[in-house]
Amino acid sequence: MKAHGEDIETAQLLSVNVGKLQVIPWAKKASKTGIFKRPRRGPVWVGSLGLDGDHIGSTKYHGGPDQALYIYSAKDYAWWERELESALSYGTLGENLTVSTMGEEHPARLGDVWEIGNVTLQISGPRIPCSTLAARMDDPKFVKRFALANRGGAYARVLREGVLEAGMTIEIQPSPENHPTVDELFAVWHQKKKDPVFLRRVLASPLASMHRKDVEKWLARLS
Repeated sequence: MKAHGEDIETAQLLSVNVGKLQVIPWAKKASKTGIFKRPRRGPVWVGSLGLDGDHIGSTKYHGGPDQALYIYSAKDYAWWERELESALSYGTLGENLTVSTMGEEHPARLGDVWEIGNVTLQISGPRIPCSTLAARMDDPKFVKRFALANRGGAYARVLREGVLEAGMTIEIQPSPENHPTVDELFAVWHQKKKDPVFLRRVLASPLASMHRKDVEKWLARLS
């Protein structure tokens, strides 16, 4: 898995976050959500469906083997703090893992492999914002703001289960450059016009099955 050692870059796992099911007090809809994530101290087991102790409100759009973990970077948190003029604690945006960076030399791509101790993850797609995120941020326009910022973070599947803990080093092995970056796909998700050539590139990469269905529909319409 580390055949191209010279391509591997490192990052730090800053926080491991889990959430219990609860209702957003100020939301118009009284449905339960697991978006309120809190940092967990000490080692946390991660299995094929995510972190031990974490909960998901809507399994129709979130979770599953291809979207076991949601990852967000501290650099993007810093950007949002400037944008919102407010301090944000890790987990605010609903991520399971807060990391120092998603990749400096190589932007995060579909298929990137992350080694964290004895755990192996693979980037599988972007996080597409929904009304739950807007309710969490108490801003009905936040979904649009999140989309325009193009700082969506990424989902990952668990290739090898194990234990995660804040402070661990992440070794990132980038996938081939013909695989789209997470930011590229996130941007296309919010564009009306889709490029069929790009969509075929997306389908040729290890994309999460939930996202794959949408991309296949887009391509079918264009055909």
